[in-house]
Amino acid sequence: MAAAPPTSPAKPAHQVVTWGASADRQGEAPRDRSYRMVVRTSAGGTGTRVHLSNAFGDQPVTFDSVYAGKRREGAQLVPGSNRPLTFGGGGSVTVAPGDSVFSDPLSGRLTAQSDLVVSFHVLSAGGPSTGHGMAMQTSYATAGNHSAEEGAESWTDRTGSWYYLDAVSVEKDRRTSAVVALGDSITDGWQSSSDTNRRWPDYLSRRLQSATGSGIKGVANEGISGNKVLEDGAGVSALNRLDRDVLSQPGVSTVFLFEGINDIKSHSGVSVEEMVAGYREIIARSHAVGTCVVGATVLPFKGWSEFDPESEAVRQGVNAFIRTSGELDGVADFDKMLRSPYDQERLLPFFDGGDHLHPNDKGMQALADAVDLRSLECDR
Repeated sequence: MAAAPPTSPAKPAHQVVTWGASADRQGEAPRDRSYRMVVRTSAGGTGTRVHLSNAFGDQPVTFDSVYAGKRREGAQLVPGSNRPLTFGGGGSVTVAPGDSVFSDPLSGRLTAQSDLVVSFHVLSAGGPSTGHGMAMQTSYATAGNHSAEEGAESWTDRTGSWYYLDAVSVEKDRRTSAVVALGDSITDGWQSSSDTNRRWPDYLSRRLQSATGSGIKGVANEGISGNKVLEDGAGVSALNRLDRDVLSQPGVSTVFLFEGINDIKSHSGVSVEEMVAGYREIIARSHAVGTCVVGATVLPFKGWSEFDPESEAVRQGVNAFIRTSGELDGVADFDKMLRSPYDQERLLPFFDGGDHLHPNDKGMQALADAVDLRSLECDR
């Protein structure tokens, strides 16, 4: 009898991030509490994995029951959709301080542009918790372990934050990749309508799902309100969180850099040269791992309380670098798209969310529409 031909080892699954939110330090971490986190997918796929983070904790966190299901409405799930997740084959996992963990892949298909609900019970915790403060999405919490329940009755506490969950990925073919938006409150979605997925990365995601010529289908929103490029403060700076929040995301092929207004308007004396040096470091570190970088110009903010001619001069210098340096793989001119033709230091009132800094829903959509989808893909 002839020997059977040797079998080729199975290729590892190609994971692509379908949702993400930057981890940050939150309040005291209670024990014996369940969380029901509602997130919006971008790319659809199989083999769903969730990523739980204890990046800012100083004590171990034990998750003894983690489920993923499809939302029907509010905290209620589609009957039969809530299924347990495992970690290394076990139903519970303890995450050390500063660490994080991916679940095992879940069988079945996760639909693009759908509400995924990840429910988990925190058996033991303490010290600061890890999460994302400004979700612009209602999620739920409750005392005790109710993660396996599909009904909404036990989920009495509402929250506008995400806790512990900071990414979800799916298996896709190797031609599919993701773009990760690195930004501040504008990317985080402030002044967009809550519970409607009208942040500009959401609009970009919808464009990408319907685009036949693009292999980029995953979108992760890694914006933090108040975040800066150069200095820690409202969240770890863009430079210091680039690896964790952006370059480590599964399947990322493109970094979308839209950040700098908080450095510029803070009256810290930051110069154009310092901002450009920060951008160049992000570009160099991203290129070093084969990732494209698209940069967006900084929006006008005249009318905001911190506006002054000195800050405006820095903004103009930064935007000149973004537009003309040639060091980025692509440019999205957000400034040109949203500024007033009558006073180019101001947002056009039609796009102004009311504070002269953050765009409204129409402005968020205009930002996404200003992105040339072809610019998101480069030869690296």
